Amino acid sequence: MALPASVRIVEVGPRDGLQNEKTIIPTAAKIELVDRLSATGLQTIEATSFVSPKWVPQLADAAQVYAGIHRSPGVRYPVLVPNEQGYERARAAGADEIAVFTAASEAFNKANINATIDESLARFAPVLARAAADGIPVRGYVSTVLGCPYQGEVPVADVVRVAQALHAMGCYEISLGDTIGIGTPGKARTMLRAVAEAVPMPALAVHFHDTYGQALANILACLEEGVAVVDAAVSGTGGCPYAKGATGNVASEDVAYMLQGMGIETGIDLAALSDTGRWLAALLGRDTGSKVTRARTAS
Repeated sequence: MALPASVRIVEVGPRDGLQNEKTIIPTAAKIELVDRLSATGLQTIEATSFVSPKWVPQLADAAQVYAGIHRSPGVRYPVLVPNEQGYERARAAGADEIAVFTAASEAFNKANINATIDESLARFAPVLARAAADGIPVRGYVSTVLGCPYQGEVPVADVVRVAQALHAMGCYEISLGDTIGIGTPGKARTMLRAVAEAVPMPALAVHFHDTYGQALANILACLEEGVAVVDAAVSGTGGCPYAKGATGNVASEDVAYMLQGMGIETGIDLAALSDTGRWLAALLGRDTGSKVTRARTAS
């Protein structure tokens, strides 16, 4: 299959990238991060998460962050919600797109959200119903699609079942996540092909962590299958608190560089994105996780 002419990068740094940081980041800095990202040409920026502050204290200021960001025309700012209470908080803050999250692994779901897969889907049903009534688009995340830190192998059939269920419930897009970053291109391709038989390819996105350095190769394999939406986090931030050794998401800068080098349109100003990644790494007090930004800084 021909490669897509353009790819939409969904920037998840402000939510997935920051949620596991131990040091509480000031609200003003989170707002500045989203505003900086808005100026890079990104079309979708996941701004925050309306989960319980008890479980994710880093994002306890979700309402303040969402109220403080400057919303650029043409840019979407979805937020993650875990349940109806989260949906109500998100809507009260002015959110006009949401995302819901479950896993393809029973063991992971039980450890992560203390629910079975079916229980988590049942929890989302009223959220999806209310979103549909309110005209709010919903994105669905399926994690552990290429392996689980607790049960190991995750049958492809389980990934297909969960993705199909979320799509049938009304999610316009399903993001398939290799949460612990152990996937390789052949497995990623096989998984995506199987899911695409149940959910149309235009409704699929991929979300790779780079624990074993395979994320870009996995993304390329999926692009060759026709996927045209890729999740990434500026500076390669993120990780999974329930997955031992899982490093961050693939860096948005690295994905943008690869796509642009292949002649695939992203609409992103790579220099501005790298500058933002450098700024964020300094804020977090560590080196950037982006190889592109490291190379550009060194040269």
